[in-house]
Amino acid sequence: MTTPTGTALITGASTGLGAVYADRLAKRGHDLILVARNGAQMEDLAAKLRAETGVSVDVIVADLTKNGDVTRIEQRLIDDANITLFVNNAGMSLNGGTLENSAAEIETIIALNITAAARLGIAAGKAFGARGKGAIVNIASVLALAPEMFEGVYSGSKAFLLNLSHALAANGRERGFHVQAVLPGATRTEIWERSGKDIDAFPAEMIMDAGDLVDAALLGLDRGEEVTIPPLADEGQWKDYLAARLAMGPNLSRRDVAPRYRAGAVA
Repeated sequence: MTTPTGTALITGASTGLGAVYADRLAKRGHDLILVARNGAQMEDLAAKLRAETGVSVDVIVADLTKNGDVTRIEQRLIDDANITLFVNNAGMSLNGGTLENSAAEIETIIALNITAAARLGIAAGKAFGARGKGAIVNIASVLALAPEMFEGVYSGSKAFLLNLSHALAANGRERGFHVQAVLPGATRTEIWERSGKDIDAFPAEMIMDAGDLVDAALLGLDRGEEVTIPPLADEGQWKDYLAARLAMGPNLSRRDVAPRYRAGAVA
């Protein structure tokens, strides 16, 4: 698949995967719109990329947990016909387990990982569908497939984003745009420190470099993948998982209760 070389809008672009995407996409010739809360870090990155690549880099300071700031980015996606790629990367995790966070902390992660991600992904889908071209990259997580492993709100938010990606991808096939969900495993970025976790507590063989992750994800995008799992060596495992899920589809909504749930059925 050839992604049109226009402007790429990247959320969470000040550090981590967002900053790496900015570097790689600038080197591919994309102009950039960087979105994050930390304007100083983005300005430093923008100056570096302008000097190294000559691309245009616009910086937008925005807190995507706030409705007004999400609305501003939605409008940019809709109004700016030069945007051909949206990297839906902004996200956070919680400090502590599922039962160890306050209501305010739960609201914040949902606002960023679910509400903002959904609104912006859908806005990009509408804009790209109207133009008949473009690509959306949603940064999910392997925890979307393994909710038992860590804190459940974060993994749930990434499962939401994976589901949204499947739905948007189906729309995109009909309207001329592409959607890719990227599922990283443990990756060395600043999100760990910000959430009070020590990534070095994991075995070294589990931790991927952010540059390697993004390079693999972009290769998956070039290949037209709708789901890219950079750590997964055996693609057959994903295909089997997907086939099993799809096979259940015709049996998930029926008039009659399944025999195993009828009175007198053997447990």
